[in-house]
Amino acid sequence: MAGWDLLLTDARIATLAADSPDYGEIRDGAIAIADGCIAWLGPGAERPAHKSRKTRSLGGQWVTPALIDCHTHLVFAGERSQEFEQRLEGASYEAIAIAGGGILSTVQATRAASANELFDAGLARVKALAAEGVATIEIKSGYGLDVENELKMLEVSRRLGESTDLTIRTTLLAAHTVPPEFDGKVDDYIDLISNTLLPEVAKRGLADAVDAYCESIAFSAPQIAKLFRQAIDFDLPVKLHADQLSDGGGAELAAYFNALSADHLEYTSVAGVEAMAKAGAVAVLLPGAFLTLRETQQPPVDALRKNGVPIAVASDCNPGTSPICSLRTAMILASRLFGLTPLECIAGTTREAARALGLLQDRGTLEVGKRADIAIWNISHPRELAYWIGTPQLADLIIGGHTTRP
Repeated sequence: MAGWDLLLTDARIATLAADSPDYGEIRDGAIAIADGCIAWLGPGAERPAHKSRKTRSLGGQWVTPALIDCHTHLVFAGERSQEFEQRLEGASYEAIAIAGGGILSTVQATRAASANELFDAGLARVKALAAEGVATIEIKSGYGLDVENELKMLEVSRRLGESTDLTIRTTLLAAHTVPPEFDGKVDDYIDLISNTLLPEVAKRGLADAVDAYCESIAFSAPQIAKLFRQAIDFDLPVKLHADQLSDGGGAELAAYFNALSADHLEYTSVAGVEAMAKAGAVAVLLPGAFLTLRETQQPPVDALRKNGVPIAVASDCNPGTSPICSLRTAMILASRLFGLTPLECIAGTTREAARALGLLQDRGTLEVGKRADIAIWNISHPRELAYWIGTPQLADLIIGGHTTRP
């Protein structure tokens, strides 16, 4: 039998496995890695006699699954700090959007940017997330809003995955808002996405999922339903920006189409939560947008817990409503603003984030057979990851069994 590639010893392990109590802690543990996957883990005293090409003592450092940011918009051009000022002066997000700001201002800048410019800006954001222990990132399109530029965004996102050690999952979010050239012709734009853009995306294999924004300032449930039916015909799973500014039945719509996740959810009703629970959809909470928009309506966390809906946490990195390129900050905000426990925060950025991307069978917990995406921390307990603000705590990041940091 071939030997292990790497053996980590003297570690305190938080497996985050769903069937383990609390953090799934293993004290004085060891992890064996072979062919990029976890070949064995458990108490060091129980480690089988087996050769390893390399052994590394962690000296009591904590080990968790590498973090997963399951909702970002980090490929874009331009910035929107002027809108930030406007909101602080009293303008609402809806009013700014209606006046031609909001998403459309980023669309204009993104359309004007070259693919290389988008790549360079996106790469800096990817590296910032990796520096905090993130090994998997979902990137949405949605700032092109035409066939050419949506394809450009998705191609750049794929290139980011090919150029780094990280896993990049791409999502088609052409139904983000209505582009100016389709003002007053929303159904025609949905037809363009469904009948022209989506088939081309599927043919090129550029997207892992399809998303849409269900809101009064964006798209209605019937319009999104038409797009989702087409996505499912192409074997693409769906997810939904739901109930962020009002209860538009987004959670129920997501559940009806067996969506991987429904995201935001500030105004989701109990009926929506119950529908998500029955469908097995993940609730992705985005406290960065809640903070930036100065919202007061919190997502129904207690109802989500009561109904057993998995809760993930993501950065929502974007230039307008969540200018936060930090998953650790999102964890901290989720604990302070939404009352999530430290365990819910770390599970929400590992196990449940993997579930929200349809990747739980492959990553998100430390278990035999799963991908060896492992974060090593200079902490006394994993609860610190949702506690300390602005304190670098990542000691090392292993992606697919390979160390990515010196």
